[in-house]
Amino acid sequence: MTSARLISLNVGLPREVEWQGRTVITGIFKAPATRSIQLDALNFNGDAQADLTVHGGIDKAVYAYPVEHYQYWQNELREVDFTYGIFGENLTISGFLESDVNIGDRFSLGSTELIVTQPRMPCYKLGLRFNRPDMVKRFLDSQLTGFYLRVLKEGEVKADDKLRLIDRDKHQVTVADITRLYVNKNQDLGLLQRAIEVEALPTSWRDYFQKRLKSD
Repeated sequence: MTSARLISLNVGLPREVEWQGRTVITGIFKAPATRSIQLDALNFNGDAQADLTVHGGIDKAVYAYPVEHYQYWQNELREVDFTYGIFGENLTISGFLESDVNIGDRFSLGSTELIVTQPRMPCYKLGLRFNRPDMVKRFLDSQLTGFYLRVLKEGEVKADDKLRLIDRDKHQVTVADITRLYVNKNQDLGLLQRAIEVEALPTSWRDYFQKRLKSD
């Protein structure tokens, strides 16, 4: 498959919410947008992250989540009212799963160009969004992470645009491979070595895998 449907384009600005007896500022609450939105190097207009030490930045400018996973979560969490953007994703897509997409794959979306950088590793604010302290563990255990993208070319995106594959990374290391290496502590030495060689994978990930190789 060379393209995915954009089911929903979601944005939201940080807000204050109460969580476990304290006030937290979070940008995880996203809502579908119907108009065309400008995407710059760090954000869609009307979108932002609260804690820039762990969220946002050039390697996490855009977050995509497959709509195919919604059914799994609806079965797991029947009490939740699922709406697009509930996972904090900017792009709710159909057609590309984590096993289909390589780190370093390049895509066009509207007039923008994007490159896949990494899977999403959740923080406690995902639990806040679902009002479930166990949500981070559930999310990691599922390995249904979605993926982040860096902006290579700024431009405009609208809700009915397609995410089109431009170029496949030669190392063939999928988003699912990175998650599996992390969650299962899988010592697949060949895969670890290939992952380290993927230029689009952020330095923090490559350093982590390099240490894993050296400790083997």
